[in-house]
This record gives sequence, structure tokens and C-alpha cells, in this order.
Amino acid sequence: MNKIHDKIQLILTSLPQKPGVYEHLNREGITLYVGKAKNLKKRVSSYFQKEHKSGKTRVLVKQITDIKYIVVENDFDALLLENGLIKKLQPKYNIQLKDDKTYPWIKITTERFPRLISTRNVNHGDGKYFGPYASAKMMHTLIDLVRQLYPIRTCKYNLSLENVESQKYKVCLEYHLGNCKAPCVGLETEEEYLTHMVAIRAILGGNISTVLADLHSSMKNASANLNFEKAHVFSEKINLLKRYQAKSTVVNPSIRNSDVFTIITDVQGAFVNYLKVHNGAIIHGHSFELKKKLDESEQELLEFAIMDLRSRLKSDSREIYTNIPVRISIESVSFHCPQKGGKKALIELSLKNANYYRLDRLKNQKLTSPENHTEHILETIQNDLRLNELPKHIECFDNSNFQGTNAVSACVVFKNGKPSKKDYRHFNIKTVDGPDDFGSMEEVVFRRYKRLIEEEKPLPQLIIVDGGKGQLSAALKSLDKLNLRGVIAIIGIAKKLEEIYFPNDPLPLYIDKKSESLKVIQHLRNEAHRFGINHHRDKRSKASIQSELLNIKGIGEKTQLELMRQFKSVKRIKEASIKDLEKVIGKSKANILWAALKNP
Repeated sequence: MNKIHDKIQLILTSLPQKPGVYEHLNREGITLYVGKAKNLKKRVSSYFQKEHKSGKTRVLVKQITDIKYIVVENDFDALLLENGLIKKLQPKYNIQLKDDKTYPWIKITTERFPRLISTRNVNHGDGKYFGPYASAKMMHTLIDLVRQLYPIRTCKYNLSLENVESQKYKVCLEYHLGNCKAPCVGLETEEEYLTHMVAIRAILGGNISTVLADLHSSMKNASANLNFEKAHVFSEKINLLKRYQAKSTVVNPSIRNSDVFTIITDVQGAFVNYLKVHNGAIIHGHSFELKKKLDESEQELLEFAIMDLRSRLKSDSREIYTNIPVRISIESVSFHCPQKGGKKALIELSLKNANYYRLDRLKNQKLTSPENHTEHILETIQNDLRLNELPKHIECFDNSNFQGTNAVSACVVFKNGKPSKKDYRHFNIKTVDGPDDFGSMEEVVFRRYKRLIEEEKPLPQLIIVDGGKGQLSAALKSLDKLNLRGVIAIIGIAKKLEEIYFPNDPLPLYIDKKSESLKVIQHLRNEAHRFGINHHRDKRSKASIQSELLNIKGIGEKTQLELMRQFKSVKRIKEASIKDLEKVIGKSKANILWAALKNP
């Protein structure tokens, strides 16, 4: 171990203060982590010179037995090299892209009478490629649109001049259906066919306005020559293209060629949405998930996503819009974080898509892997509330009283994010008189955890009290008496604005209204309220019964309970006949009760 330590120290002292990429390796020589740095010496040394908050980082550092590095000229080169090494080596502790599929492209072949085909294999020397398309469905929709607009061939025949002139081929069904003009038998010239291909290239490149202008011109010429049938065909094509354009145009036409990247994160990973904008139209859209490995920041995750996806999608956009600032720089590319206008609307649209994707993934996880879903929720709560432990066991307290009478308290228990109803408890307030919520809270918290300690039962990782700073302070007094402050995390939740209060912190925390954490906390609070109210009503009902029935000599508590079990209310007891009463409590008691109720 000392030898390894000495080796690492020697490497650290010799590291240059230059931009570059570094690799952390284990005993077997396997790369654990690849990183980039503006200053190699500072960045790499930081792993060994401080105590890391992240447990994952601490585990990584313990495994490092060797360090490799490559010096580069600038930050941009470091970015490219890092991205390439991560793809090649797939290190255990690097950000994991959960979508590593190859994307489809549309290819226009270089042969005589070019064809339009879809492919996932790119060889730029054998044709003109458009894409890639994040969605195969989007790609096929575009191919279908093009084929509706222009009659291009789908066959694989070699339409060389010799083969066409020698009448080697015959017309097929596509010709008879009107989908192809049969260049295979010379019914369409190469010049005519290539005119269609020019328009197709423009559509695939996102330049729809140029094609529309040409179609409008052709329609007018046909009308001027009184060829109304042909003009109608052009009109149909214009309408078809406009419908497609209407579906894709959602932004300002002044936004020419841009990439949009937005990110939202949770405790386990991040969800990124990418939009490709060309001439005011969104021509590509894609959402994907990134898996955190070393508690990377939103910024780091987004930077990784930008570099990776742009390289895979072969993007040449000169403008990139993001929802958070990034530190990377790419030659001839400008980064923007819009705050208003059409570009801000574009960011909001992208964020909406990222969130929809996140919710879909969570729903799928809930269905396919409930255990992982539960752990995800608990980790989210732990992160949002800054807890030291995963809150597998949570307890929530709520007080109820009516005009200061019949004060009760309820404690509900959630285990692994779900109600554990067998562990629910009611408390009748014993030491407090009148409507004193603070005193009641202090009493029940003390009683609850004193008993758990005495019975040597497990304590919760989190206590929630329904109320603000006052109720929280009262509960803390009890935890102090039991020496449990710091052992169990505790928060208060105020109803009005769903404010979360922490001990010794005057300012509340506001959790995102759509957060899984808040939903669980609200569920706990509502369940405690429901459980407490039910007990409170029972107590009031019992007190009401006692005032009317127990004052009758000869009618005891057991008799009263039996009557209530049978008749459900005092009103029904009064309405019952003497015979009905006799069936329940016997002749003697029935006579006593009958006489008392009829002659109060």
C-alpha cells in the first residue's frame, strides 16, 4: 500500500500545469475514470488532498493505483479526447449514456436516377446523407412525404444508359399506381428526374420555403397556360408541404441553424432533451437519460451530453441554446442561455419534453421495477431534505381538538415510502389542558420515543410534525429530553404554502410542487390528519353518548357499547321499541332505559 502511495505521489509531483486528459487505473490496469482538466496538476492532485463528501468518489480514490495523462493544446481538444476515450474505454465511474443506439439516416444514392433509402451505416463517399434522425418514425414520415410529392423510383435496378436503351426492364406496379414515371423504360428523362431530386434535397435539408416558392411558380404557370388539372396537382403538393411545415414550425423563422440542449436532474441521473432547429422549424427532437456516477453537477452532465450527441449526430450548428450556463467552448460555436423572447420559448418547450421523458421513465420503473422506484423516491427525499440516512422509516404527528376539548394526537408510519397501518398509533392527551398544540406535540413525541427506546424497537430516520416553527420547537424539546437530537432528523411542514422548517433555521425550504418528495410528505401529513380526525370524532361521539346514557342508573359502559354496536346512534336507540331493546340488553335493563329515555 505504501508502494502504491509513493507511486501516486511521484506521479502527482511530475504532472504538468497544462490542459489535458487523465485516466485513473486500478491494480489490474483497468481504467476506472477518464477526466479533463484545464490544469492537470491541480485537478488530479485534488483527488488525493481532501476528504470527499461523495461516498462514490471516496471509493474511486481507494482503488486508484496508477494515473495516465495526455497533454493537449487547449480545452476544446481536451473535450474531444475525453469524449473519445470514454466511448472507447467505457470506464466504470464516468457518466453513463443510457441510449447508445445508432441513429438512422436518409441517403440519396450517387447512381444514375438516384434512390432515397434509409440506413444506419454511414459511408459519406457513396452518397448524400441527411440526418441522423433521433426517431425512425420521424424519418419514415419524411420519406413518405417526399414520395407523395415527387414520383421517384423505389426499385434497385441498374438504370445505366445501355440497360435503359436496350429495354432490359419492364414497367412495374409502381408506374401503374402513379408513384413512378418509369425511367427504367425511358418514359422519364434523367434531367426531369434530377429536377425532383433538387427539390427533395432542399426538403431534407429543411429548406421548405424554397420548394414552396418553386411549386407556387409552377402552379401559376400551369394556370396561365389553362392547364388547370396540372395546376391542381401543384396545389395539392403545396397543401401537403404546408401541413408538414405547420407541424414542424414552432419557433421564430429567424432562428436558422441551431441546437437546443436542456437538462433536468434528480438524485440518480439526468434527463436531456435535444432539438435541432433549421429555418425556424424543429427538424429533429430527442430525449435521453444520463446516469450519474460521481455526483456530477448539472453543468458537467450537460457538457457531456452536448459533446457526445453533437459528435454522434454530426451536428454543424453554430449556435447552441441551453437552460443553464456551460463552461465548454467549441471553435466557431457560440453558446447562449436565453432569458426572453422566441429563444426562451424554445428552451421552455425543450424542458417540457425533458420532463415528460423523465415522468415516462419513472412510470416504467414503477411498473417494471417497484423496488428501484421506491429507492429512487427515498433518495430524492434524502437529497431534498439534506438527510444523512435514507428515510426508509418515517413518522408523522398531527394534533386534533374541538374548541379545546377532546384533544388527541395521531402518529402515522411510512416504511419504504408506503403506509404501514399496523404501526399507526393514537394518543389521548394526558398532561395538557385546553387547546395547546405545542404542549400536546411535546407530550406525544416524548411518549412515542420513550416507549420505542424502552421496548428496544427501531427508531425512524425522519420525523415530520404537522405545523410550523412552534410545533417543531415543541417536538425538539422532547427529543432533547431523550437525547435524540441529531439521532433522528426532524422537520415541520406548514399547510399554507407547504413550507418545510428545519431545526435552528428561521427560513423555510420550498420544495418543487411536482417533486416526489413533497408528494410523499403531503401523503404523510394528510394520512396523519385523517387518522387523527377519525379518532377525535370517535372520542367526541363517545363523550356525547356518555352524557346521555351513562347518567342513567343501571346502564354501564358495556351496555352502552353494546347498544351503540347494534343501533349505531343515540337517535336510533330512542326510536327503538321496547322489544328491540330487550333483544339486545335484556328485559330488566331495557325497562330501565325505556323509562329514562321516555321520561327524561
